[in-house]
Amino acid sequence: MTELLLRDATVDGVRTDIHVRDGRIARIAPGIEAPGATVEDLGGRLVLPGFVDGHAHLDKTLWGGPWVPHSAPPGLMNKIRNGVVRRPELGIPSADYVTALLEHMVTLGTTHVRTHVDVDPEVGLASVTAVRAALERLDGRITAELVAFPQTGMLISPGTVELLEKALEAGVEHIGGIDPAGVDRDPVKHLDVVFALADKHGVGVDIHLHDRGTLGVFQFELIAERTRALGLAGKVTISHGFALTGADPQTRDKLIALVAEAGISLASTAPSPALPLRELNEAGVAVTLGNDGVRDLWSPYGTGDMLERAFFQAKHAGFSTDEDIALAVDAASLGGARVTGLGAYGVTVGAPGDLVVVDVRNSAEAVVLRPVRSLVVKDGRIVARDGELV
Repeated sequence: MTELLLRDATVDGVRTDIHVRDGRIARIAPGIEAPGATVEDLGGRLVLPGFVDGHAHLDKTLWGGPWVPHSAPPGLMNKIRNGVVRRPELGIPSADYVTALLEHMVTLGTTHVRTHVDVDPEVGLASVTAVRAALERLDGRITAELVAFPQTGMLISPGTVELLEKALEAGVEHIGGIDPAGVDRDPVKHLDVVFALADKHGVGVDIHLHDRGTLGVFQFELIAERTRALGLAGKVTISHGFALTGADPQTRDKLIALVAEAGISLASTAPSPALPLRELNEAGVAVTLGNDGVRDLWSPYGTGDMLERAFFQAKHAGFSTDEDIALAVDAASLGGARVTGLGAYGVTVGAPGDLVVVDVRNSAEAVVLRPVRSLVVKDGRIVARDGELV
Protein backbone atom coordinates (compact mmCIF):
# COMPACT_ATOMS: atom_id res chain seq x y z
CA MET A 1 0.00 0.00 0.00
CA THR A 2 1.46 3.36 -1.05
CA GLU A 3 0.57 6.56 0.78
CA LEU A 4 1.33 10.22 0.18
CA LEU A 5 0.47 13.07 2.55
CA LEU A 6 0.46 16.59 1.13
CA ARG A 7 0.59 18.76 4.24
CA ASP A 8 -0.56 22.39 4.35
CA ALA A 9 -2.02 22.56 0.85
CA THR A 10 -4.36 25.26 -0.39
CA VAL A 11 -7.55 23.84 -1.90
CA ASP A 12 -10.33 26.21 -2.97
CA GLY A 13 -8.86 28.94 -0.77
CA VAL A 14 -8.61 26.76 2.35
CA ARG A 15 -5.41 25.47 3.99
CA THR A 16 -5.70 21.72 4.54
CA ASP A 17 -3.94 18.35 4.18
CA ILE A 18 -4.50 15.79 1.41
CA HIS A 19 -3.98 12.10 2.06
CA VAL A 20 -3.60 9.86 -1.01
CA ARG A 21 -3.71 6.11 -0.47
CA ASP A 22 -3.45 3.40 -3.12
CA GLY A 23 -3.68 5.94 -5.93
CA ARG A 24 -6.81 7.75 -4.71
CA ILE A 25 -7.56 10.68 -2.46
CA ALA A 26 -8.58 9.17 0.87
CA ARG A 27 -8.95 12.24 3.07
CA ILE A 28 -8.91 16.03 2.84
CA ALA A 29 -8.80 17.71 6.22
CA PRO A 30 -6.47 19.75 8.45
CA GLY A 31 -4.06 17.90 10.71
CA ILE A 32 -4.20 14.46 9.09
CA GLU A 33 -1.95 11.84 10.68
CA ALA A 34 -0.78 9.09 8.32
CA PRO A 35 2.05 7.04 9.85
CA GLY A 36 4.27 5.55 7.16
CA ALA A 37 3.14 7.92 4.42
CA THR A 38 5.58 9.96 2.37
CA VAL A 39 5.07 13.54 3.56
CA GLU A 40 5.45 16.67 1.44
CA ASP A 41 5.07 20.01 3.20
CA LEU A 42 3.58 22.39 0.64
CA GLY A 43 3.74 25.55 2.72
CA GLY A 44 0.33 26.69 1.54
CA ARG A 45 0.94 26.18 -2.17
CA LEU A 46 -2.09 25.66 -4.40
CA VAL A 47 -3.17 22.14 -5.39
CA LEU A 48 -5.08 21.70 -8.65
CA PRO A 49 -6.38 18.58 -10.38
CA GLY A 50 -3.98 16.99 -12.83
CA PHE A 51 -4.32 18.56 -16.26
CA VAL A 52 -6.01 16.61 -19.05
CA ASP A 53 -4.99 17.35 -22.63
CA GLY A 54 -8.16 16.44 -24.52
CA HIS A 55 -6.87 17.04 -28.03
CA ALA A 56 -3.30 16.19 -29.00
CA HIS A 57 -1.39 14.81 -31.99
CA LEU A 58 1.56 13.16 -30.27
CA ASP A 59 2.54 11.10 -33.29
CA LYS A 60 3.30 14.21 -35.35
CA THR A 61 5.71 15.89 -32.94
CA LEU A 62 9.36 16.74 -33.58
CA TRP A 63 9.95 17.56 -29.90
CA GLY A 64 13.52 16.78 -28.91
CA GLY A 65 14.57 16.50 -32.56
CA PRO A 66 16.00 18.97 -35.06
CA TRP A 67 14.54 22.39 -35.69
CA VAL A 68 12.51 22.04 -38.88
CA PRO A 69 11.43 25.29 -40.56
CA HIS A 70 7.75 25.42 -41.44
CA SER A 71 7.30 24.54 -45.11
CA ALA A 72 3.58 23.92 -45.69
CA PRO A 73 1.70 26.33 -47.96
CA PRO A 74 -1.49 27.85 -46.50
CA GLY A 75 -4.66 25.77 -46.40
CA LEU A 76 -5.78 22.56 -44.73
CA MET A 77 -5.17 20.21 -47.64
CA ASN A 78 -1.71 21.69 -48.25
CA LYS A 79 -0.79 21.04 -44.63
CA ILE A 80 -2.06 17.47 -44.92
CA ARG A 81 -0.06 16.82 -48.09
CA ASN A 82 3.08 18.41 -46.64
CA GLY A 83 2.87 16.14 -43.61
CA VAL A 84 2.52 13.01 -45.70
CA VAL A 85 5.41 13.93 -48.01
CA ARG A 86 7.87 14.91 -45.29
CA ARG A 87 7.13 12.23 -42.67
CA PRO A 88 9.60 9.65 -44.05
CA GLU A 89 12.39 12.23 -44.39
CA LEU A 90 12.09 13.21 -40.73
CA GLY A 91 11.43 9.77 -39.27
CA ILE A 92 7.90 10.55 -38.15
CA PRO A 93 6.22 8.99 -36.26
CA SER A 94 9.09 8.63 -33.81
CA ALA A 95 8.71 6.96 -30.42
CA ASP A 96 11.72 9.00 -29.27
CA TYR A 97 10.07 12.31 -30.12
CA VAL A 98 6.77 11.23 -28.57
CA THR A 99 8.61 10.14 -25.42
CA ALA A 100 10.40 13.49 -25.18
CA LEU A 101 7.14 15.40 -25.53
CA LEU A 102 5.29 13.23 -23.01
CA GLU A 103 8.10 13.66 -20.47
CA HIS A 104 7.88 17.42 -20.94
CA MET A 105 4.10 17.38 -20.57
CA VAL A 106 4.40 15.45 -17.31
CA THR A 107 6.69 18.13 -15.85
CA LEU A 108 4.00 20.67 -16.77
CA GLY A 109 1.31 18.80 -14.86
CA THR A 110 -0.49 16.82 -17.55
CA THR A 111 -1.58 13.45 -16.19
CA HIS A 112 -3.83 12.20 -19.00
CA VAL A 113 -4.07 12.86 -22.72
CA ARG A 114 -6.33 12.01 -25.62
CA THR A 115 -4.21 11.82 -28.75
CA HIS A 116 -5.25 11.44 -32.36
CA VAL A 117 -2.91 9.14 -34.29
CA ASP A 118 -2.71 9.17 -38.07
CA VAL A 119 -3.97 6.06 -39.84
CA ASP A 120 -3.56 5.98 -43.62
CA PRO A 121 -2.18 3.68 -46.35
CA GLU A 122 1.29 5.27 -46.20
CA VAL A 123 1.86 5.15 -42.45
CA GLY A 124 -0.35 2.15 -41.66
CA LEU A 125 -0.54 1.65 -37.90
CA ALA A 126 2.98 2.95 -37.20
CA SER A 127 1.61 5.96 -35.31
CA VAL A 128 -0.30 3.67 -32.95
CA THR A 129 2.86 1.65 -32.35
CA ALA A 130 5.05 4.72 -31.73
CA VAL A 131 2.70 6.31 -29.21
CA ARG A 132 2.18 3.05 -27.33
CA ALA A 133 5.96 2.47 -27.17
CA ALA A 134 6.46 5.96 -25.76
CA LEU A 135 3.78 5.42 -23.13
CA GLU A 136 5.49 2.23 -22.00
CA ARG A 137 8.71 4.20 -21.50
CA LEU A 138 6.87 6.70 -19.28
CA ASP A 139 6.02 3.82 -16.94
CA GLY A 140 2.67 5.11 -15.73
CA ARG A 141 3.71 8.75 -15.20
CA ILE A 142 0.99 9.71 -17.68
CA THR A 143 -1.93 7.82 -19.21
CA ALA A 144 -3.41 8.21 -22.68
CA GLU A 145 -6.24 7.15 -24.92
CA LEU A 146 -5.93 6.98 -28.71
CA VAL A 147 -8.15 8.09 -31.57
CA ALA A 148 -7.67 6.35 -34.94
CA PHE A 149 -7.54 9.45 -37.12
CA PRO A 150 -7.93 9.55 -40.95
CA GLN A 151 -5.84 12.70 -41.40
CA THR A 152 -5.58 12.31 -45.17
CA GLY A 153 -9.32 11.74 -45.53
CA MET A 154 -11.23 8.50 -45.38
CA LEU A 155 -13.36 8.11 -48.49
CA ILE A 156 -10.81 9.90 -50.70
CA SER A 157 -7.98 7.69 -49.42
CA PRO A 158 -8.67 4.07 -50.48
CA GLY A 159 -7.72 1.50 -47.88
CA THR A 160 -8.07 3.87 -44.95
CA VAL A 161 -11.37 2.48 -43.68
CA GLU A 162 -9.90 -1.01 -43.46
CA LEU A 163 -6.87 0.31 -41.55
CA LEU A 164 -9.08 2.24 -39.16
CA GLU A 165 -10.90 -0.98 -38.36
CA LYS A 166 -7.58 -2.75 -37.76
CA ALA A 167 -6.62 -0.01 -35.33
CA LEU A 168 -9.87 -0.49 -33.42
CA GLU A 169 -9.36 -4.25 -33.41
CA ALA A 170 -5.92 -3.57 -31.92
CA GLY A 171 -7.51 -1.77 -28.98
CA VAL A 172 -7.54 1.90 -30.03
CA GLU A 173 -10.28 3.48 -27.93
CA HIS A 174 -11.91 5.92 -30.38
CA ILE A 175 -12.68 6.32 -34.05
CA GLY A 176 -11.92 9.70 -35.58
CA GLY A 177 -13.13 11.65 -38.56
CA ILE A 178 -12.17 14.81 -40.41
CA ASP A 179 -14.36 17.37 -42.16
CA PRO A 180 -16.87 14.94 -43.67
CA ALA A 181 -17.85 17.60 -46.22
CA GLY A 182 -14.75 19.76 -46.60
CA VAL A 183 -12.23 16.92 -46.95
CA ASP A 184 -14.21 13.82 -47.95
CA ARG A 185 -16.93 15.68 -49.91
CA ASP A 186 -19.63 13.30 -48.68
CA PRO A 187 -20.70 14.09 -45.12
CA VAL A 188 -23.50 11.53 -44.99
CA LYS A 189 -21.37 8.59 -46.11
CA HIS A 190 -18.36 9.68 -44.06
CA LEU A 191 -20.41 9.84 -40.88
CA ASP A 192 -22.24 6.62 -41.70
CA VAL A 193 -18.88 4.83 -41.83
CA VAL A 194 -17.51 6.47 -38.67
CA PHE A 195 -20.59 5.74 -36.58
CA ALA A 196 -20.94 2.22 -37.96
CA LEU A 197 -17.38 1.48 -36.81
CA ALA A 198 -18.10 3.03 -33.41
CA ASP A 199 -21.23 0.92 -33.03
CA LYS A 200 -19.55 -2.29 -34.18
CA HIS A 201 -16.51 -1.96 -31.92
CA GLY A 202 -18.10 -0.19 -28.96
CA VAL A 203 -15.73 2.76 -29.09
CA GLY A 204 -16.06 6.52 -28.78
CA VAL A 205 -16.14 9.05 -31.63
CA ASP A 206 -14.00 12.19 -31.98
CA ILE A 207 -14.44 14.15 -35.21
CA HIS A 208 -12.33 17.08 -36.40
CA LEU A 209 -14.74 19.65 -37.77
CA HIS A 210 -13.03 22.70 -39.25
CA ASP A 211 -15.82 23.47 -41.75
CA ARG A 212 -17.44 26.80 -40.98
CA GLY A 213 -20.72 28.54 -41.72
CA THR A 214 -23.85 26.71 -42.81
CA LEU A 215 -21.82 23.73 -44.03
CA GLY A 216 -20.33 23.27 -40.56
CA VAL A 217 -23.72 23.75 -38.89
CA PHE A 218 -25.20 21.05 -41.16
CA GLN A 219 -22.52 18.61 -40.03
CA PHE A 220 -23.16 19.43 -36.36
CA GLU A 221 -26.76 18.39 -37.03
CA LEU A 222 -25.74 15.17 -38.79
CA ILE A 223 -23.42 14.21 -35.94
CA ALA A 224 -26.12 14.91 -33.36
CA GLU A 225 -28.63 12.84 -35.33
CA ARG A 226 -26.33 9.80 -35.37
CA THR A 227 -25.34 10.24 -31.73
CA ARG A 228 -29.00 10.09 -30.69
CA ALA A 229 -29.84 7.20 -33.03
CA LEU A 230 -27.08 4.98 -31.63
CA GLY A 231 -27.46 6.04 -28.00
CA LEU A 232 -23.92 7.40 -27.87
CA ALA A 233 -24.54 10.33 -25.54
CA GLY A 234 -21.34 11.00 -23.61
CA LYS A 235 -19.19 9.14 -26.13
CA VAL A 236 -19.01 11.63 -29.01
CA THR A 237 -16.72 14.67 -29.27
CA ILE A 238 -16.55 17.39 -31.90
CA SER A 239 -13.05 18.83 -32.06
CA HIS A 240 -12.49 22.45 -33.11
CA GLY A 241 -16.11 23.06 -34.13
CA PHE A 242 -15.37 26.36 -35.88
CA ALA A 243 -18.97 26.63 -37.05
CA LEU A 244 -19.85 27.27 -33.40
CA THR A 245 -17.01 29.61 -32.51
CA GLY A 246 -17.69 31.80 -35.54
CA ALA A 247 -21.50 31.71 -35.44
CA ASP A 248 -23.90 34.59 -34.96
CA PRO A 249 -25.62 34.62 -31.54
CA GLN A 250 -28.79 32.89 -32.73
CA THR A 251 -26.93 30.07 -34.49
CA ARG A 252 -24.54 29.75 -31.56
CA ASP A 253 -27.40 29.28 -29.13
CA LYS A 254 -29.01 26.73 -31.46
CA LEU A 255 -25.81 24.68 -31.68
CA ILE A 256 -25.21 24.82 -27.93
CA ALA A 257 -28.73 23.49 -27.34
CA LEU A 258 -28.18 20.82 -30.00
CA VAL A 259 -24.97 19.39 -28.53
CA ALA A 260 -26.31 19.65 -24.99
CA GLU A 261 -29.42 17.66 -25.86
CA ALA A 262 -27.44 15.02 -27.78
CA GLY A 263 -24.78 14.64 -25.08
CA ILE A 264 -21.94 15.68 -27.37
CA SER A 265 -18.75 17.14 -25.91
CA LEU A 266 -16.44 19.70 -27.47
CA ALA A 267 -12.65 19.89 -27.70
CA SER A 268 -10.87 23.13 -28.44
CA THR A 269 -7.32 24.41 -28.84
CA ALA A 270 -8.54 27.85 -27.68
CA PRO A 271 -8.09 29.85 -30.89
CA SER A 272 -9.55 33.29 -31.44
CA PRO A 273 -12.52 33.46 -31.40
CA ALA A 274 -12.68 31.02 -28.50
CA LEU A 275 -15.52 28.69 -27.62
CA PRO A 276 -18.22 30.41 -25.52
CA LEU A 277 -17.15 28.52 -22.44
CA ARG A 278 -19.45 30.22 -19.95
CA GLU A 279 -22.56 29.52 -22.05
CA LEU A 280 -21.51 25.93 -22.74
CA ASN A 281 -20.97 25.30 -19.03
CA GLU A 282 -24.39 26.72 -18.22
CA ALA A 283 -25.93 24.36 -20.79
CA GLY A 284 -24.13 21.37 -19.29
CA VAL A 285 -21.86 20.72 -22.30
CA ALA A 286 -18.54 19.06 -21.46
CA VAL A 287 -15.60 21.05 -22.87
CA THR A 288 -11.94 20.09 -22.93
CA LEU A 289 -8.89 22.02 -24.04
CA GLY A 290 -5.91 20.56 -25.86
CA ASN A 291 -2.53 21.54 -27.28
CA ASP A 292 -3.25 20.05 -30.73
CA GLY A 293 0.07 19.65 -32.57
CA VAL A 294 3.24 20.61 -30.72
CA ARG A 295 6.24 21.63 -32.80
CA ASP A 296 5.45 19.56 -35.86
CA LEU A 297 5.05 19.91 -39.63
CA TRP A 298 1.74 21.71 -39.14
CA SER A 299 3.18 24.45 -36.97
CA PRO A 300 6.48 25.40 -35.31
CA TYR A 301 4.55 26.51 -32.21
CA GLY A 302 3.40 24.72 -29.08
CA THR A 303 4.80 23.98 -25.64
CA GLY A 304 2.52 21.21 -24.36
CA ASP A 305 1.52 23.37 -21.38
CA MET A 306 -2.16 23.13 -20.43
CA LEU A 307 -1.92 26.24 -18.24
CA GLU A 308 -0.84 28.09 -21.36
CA ARG A 309 -3.83 26.65 -23.19
CA ALA A 310 -6.09 27.85 -20.36
CA PHE A 311 -4.46 31.28 -20.72
CA PHE A 312 -5.35 31.33 -24.43
CA GLN A 313 -8.94 30.32 -23.70
CA ALA A 314 -9.33 32.98 -21.03
CA LYS A 315 -7.70 35.75 -23.04
CA HIS A 316 -9.47 34.98 -26.33
CA ALA A 317 -12.81 34.74 -24.53
CA GLY A 318 -12.25 38.14 -22.95
CA PHE A 319 -12.18 36.73 -19.42
CA SER A 320 -10.76 39.00 -16.72
CA THR A 321 -12.42 38.06 -13.41
CA ASP A 322 -10.96 35.31 -11.26
CA GLU A 323 -14.21 33.36 -11.54
CA ASP A 324 -14.17 33.38 -15.34
CA ILE A 325 -10.46 32.55 -15.59
CA ALA A 326 -11.09 29.60 -13.28
CA LEU A 327 -13.51 28.24 -15.90
CA ALA A 328 -10.58 27.95 -18.31
CA VAL A 329 -8.54 26.04 -15.72
CA ASP A 330 -11.49 23.72 -15.16
CA ALA A 331 -11.69 23.05 -18.92
CA ALA A 332 -7.99 22.12 -18.83
CA SER A 333 -8.57 19.61 -16.05
CA LEU A 334 -12.09 18.70 -14.91
CA GLY A 335 -13.57 19.27 -18.37
CA GLY A 336 -10.96 17.05 -19.95
CA ALA A 337 -11.66 14.35 -17.37
CA ARG A 338 -15.37 14.53 -18.16
CA VAL A 339 -14.83 14.37 -21.93
CA THR A 340 -12.41 11.46 -21.67
CA GLY A 341 -14.58 9.55 -19.22
CA LEU A 342 -12.19 9.46 -16.27
CA GLY A 343 -15.08 9.41 -13.81
CA ALA A 344 -14.85 11.17 -10.43
CA TYR A 345 -12.01 13.66 -10.76
CA GLY A 346 -10.56 16.65 -9.01
CA VAL A 347 -9.24 17.52 -5.59
CA THR A 348 -11.95 15.58 -3.83
CA VAL A 349 -12.19 12.42 -1.75
CA GLY A 350 -12.44 9.29 -3.90
CA ALA A 351 -10.89 10.88 -6.99
CA PRO A 352 -7.64 9.65 -8.53
CA GLY A 353 -4.50 11.03 -6.93
CA ASP A 354 -3.70 13.09 -10.04
CA LEU A 355 -2.62 16.48 -8.73
CA VAL A 356 -0.52 19.53 -9.59
CA VAL A 357 1.10 21.83 -7.05
CA VAL A 358 1.91 25.44 -7.96
CA ASP A 359 3.27 28.29 -5.87
CA VAL A 360 0.40 30.72 -6.41
CA ARG A 361 -2.68 31.78 -4.44
CA ASN A 362 -5.46 30.73 -6.80
CA SER A 363 -6.12 29.26 -10.24
CA ALA A 364 -6.44 32.66 -11.92
CA GLU A 365 -2.94 33.56 -10.78
CA ALA A 366 -1.72 30.18 -12.04
CA VAL A 367 -3.03 31.01 -15.52
CA VAL A 368 -1.54 34.48 -15.55
CA LEU A 369 1.90 33.47 -14.24
CA ARG A 370 2.14 29.86 -15.47
CA PRO A 371 4.82 29.05 -12.88
CA VAL A 372 7.06 26.02 -12.67
CA ARG A 373 5.04 23.10 -11.33
CA SER A 374 6.38 22.41 -7.84
CA LEU A 375 5.03 18.85 -7.76
CA VAL A 376 3.12 16.63 -10.17
CA VAL A 377 1.39 13.56 -8.75
CA LYS A 378 -0.02 10.71 -10.84
CA ASP A 379 -2.05 8.00 -9.09
CA GLY A 380 -0.53 9.08 -5.78
CA ARG A 381 3.04 8.87 -7.09
CA ILE A 382 5.25 11.94 -7.39
CA VAL A 383 6.31 11.98 -11.06
CA ALA A 384 7.83 15.47 -11.41
CA ARG A 385 9.34 18.03 -9.08
CA ASP A 386 10.24 21.66 -9.83
CA GLY A 387 9.96 21.14 -13.55
CA GLU A 388 12.02 17.96 -13.67
CA LEU A 389 10.86 14.38 -14.25
CA VAL A 390 11.16 12.06 -11.25
